[in-house]
Amino acid sequence: MNDKTPRIIIPPAVRKYVFERDRYCCQSCGQTNQHTELTIDHIIPLAKGGSNDISNLQTLCRRCNSRKRDLIDSRFQRRYSKF
Repeated sequence: MNDKTPRIIIPPAVRKYVFERDRYCCQSCGQTNQHTELTIDHIIPLAKGGSNDISNLQTLCRRCNSRKRDLIDSRFQRRYSKF
């Protein structure tokens, strides 16, 4: 059985909301958009059954997003529950 959630294109308004909510700051290393390129990441990866819901999205810099891959970062399990 495949529990992977299908990937969708994140609408520009949602991307803007997540960046603003996270203060244009990488939620892992703290770098800002003035110092690095920021991306939107799924806290619970789609491959692990995470959702495309806005509460499952976070701002990460490209480097942290690349390192995280499809892993679950335990620092965020306290903040967000599995849907």
